[in-house]
Amino acid sequence: MNTSAMLKSFCDAVEQRNGKAFAELFTEDGVYHDVFYGAFKGRAKIAEMIDDWFYRTATDFRWDMHAPVSDGRALYARYTFSYRSTLPEANGARVMFEGVAIMTLRDGKIAEYHEVANTAPAFVDLNFAPERIARIFARQGAALKARPEMARHLG
Repeated sequence: MNTSAMLKSFCDAVEQRNGKAFAELFTEDGVYHDVFYGAFKGRAKIAEMIDDWFYRTATDFRWDMHAPVSDGRALYARYTFSYRSTLPEANGARVMFEGVAIMTLRDGKIAEYHEVANTAPAFVDLNFAPERIARIFARQGAALKARPEMARHLG
């Protein structure tokens, strides 16, 4: 598996609104955990996430992966990501953030995608009200606490 080619296909598919091509990078039972929208399981749902969810309130996506590292079972890459928001309160702003993509691989495909993202600049760009940001962060916190690897941190 050529990780650079996989990551280029990953980014290109998002930028081209090609959910089918994006979903083909995943295993049949693959899961994409999106920092904003939650988990999408299976190729049909992952394709829907790109074609419908991502483009519902945004356009002109740009996604770049930097400095990927992989052992064949896991793939990590720092990324920069932006889009033009179509939400009324954003006034057409280009929304930007950076993060780290964390992928579990199986048979040359992505079995699971997680990300750790600095979303704060995006919320400022989107002109979200503080109460809305607090609700989003509360959902992200609940999802973090529900993960098995956090169990010992909760006691």
